[in-house]
Amino acid sequence: MNGYSLFEHTLQNILRSVNPLEEDWSMRFQLIHELRAVVESIEILRGATVEPFGSFVSNLFTRWGDLDISIELPNGSYISSAGKKYKLSLLGDVLKALRAKGGCRKLQFITNARVPILKFQGNYNISCDISINNLSGQMKSKILYWINMIDGRFRDMVLLVKEWAKAHNVNDSKTGTLNSYSLSLLVVFHFQTCVPAILPPLKEIYPGNMVDDLTGVRASAEKFIEETCAMNINRLMSNKSRAINKSSLSELFISFIVKFCDISSRASAQAISPFTGQWEDIASNLRWLPKTYTIFVEDPFEQPINSARGVSSKQLTRIEDAFRRTHFVLISSNQNENEVISTLVRPYVSKFVTRTPGNQNNYSRNGLRPQLQTQRAMKPPLQAQHQLQVQRAIYSHQLQDKKMNRNQNSTAQGPAQAIRVQTQAVWRPKSDRGV
Repeated sequence: MNGYSLFEHTLQNILRSVNPLEEDWSMRFQLIHELRAVVESIEILRGATVEPFGSFVSNLFTRWGDLDISIELPNGSYISSAGKKYKLSLLGDVLKALRAKGGCRKLQFITNARVPILKFQGNYNISCDISINNLSGQMKSKILYWINMIDGRFRDMVLLVKEWAKAHNVNDSKTGTLNSYSLSLLVVFHFQTCVPAILPPLKEIYPGNMVDDLTGVRASAEKFIEETCAMNINRLMSNKSRAINKSSLSELFISFIVKFCDISSRASAQAISPFTGQWEDIASNLRWLPKTYTIFVEDPFEQPINSARGVSSKQLTRIEDAFRRTHFVLISSNQNENEVISTLVRPYVSKFVTRTPGNQNNYSRNGLRPQLQTQRAMKPPLQAQHQLQVQRAIYSHQLQDKKMNRNQNSTAQGPAQAIRVQTQAVWRPKSDRGV
């Protein structure tokens, strides 16, 4: 096995280690069920729904990933709107109810954030973030899931990059580093700017500012966004003249690391724009001025919001250093499998990664150099039937109605069965229909 093949094999082993197991899905559904009961016990929140979003919905979460929850307030068929002060009041009521229920640890009420959040660690050691009326977060998660259906390497890369970032302590917005959403957008951007491109500029998937279109009747707004994305993704995937990128996952990972080795110096003048799919000069975009952020990763679905606005200048230097140190290890002529694994994953995770017997020696005499590797196609991973059922359940506008909440027999059905799956089909790319 040559050096590059061994690195590819190592990445696949890491993916197997960080991929969620069926029990990880079930535990999150059980936590959603428990949170629904808590919300139902609060008089002012009667009729509200508890809806997941984030990496759980986009299918970009690892075994140890957090769970994002939005409490959607009842407003008939229209999209609810509530001021920040009212949201803070409601989250305060949820905080009291969680304390009364017991079993919650590390309760933290983030009141000064742009979107107020209640954080806690529930059963199964799953960290949970609760917000109010975060429909935009739900729709962003769905679009990321649909993007993954264009090319399965996207999900693999996001999982690898998230674990790598955690291993280098640069995936924590509370400490001034990158949040997970920004990391996902960096992978989107990498896939847009590699040659040939794997993903298009996101304006070709949804040309508008998605958040601005979330008004009026909720079903109509969501349907418009969904149908627009479906039409454009299907057009892209049916374009037989489109150049196909056949890079292996190992090539894509190394080129990702290389691309951002100078991120600190480059960020001083240029923004990362997944919407246009290219670096953009900050000075030429009035929406981004005055420049008040250390690094600008534009949210393609909520322009001109900076998804990396919490990154500090000190931590950006650390982020660049993580890219540089990783690059040094990967191109070193004397690295071995253990050294590479310790560079890509946390010590706790490394014990789950299977080593290749007899290959603890050097990966290759000249290190891992992507330009020397013959390109080959990576097939998108097959989605397990259980995960497809999970996605259909997640995309229902209301995971469980009040009648189901009050059904005493629901807990005996198990977490997945306790969620009502609506009968109408959820949009999926053509390749996923009929599964």
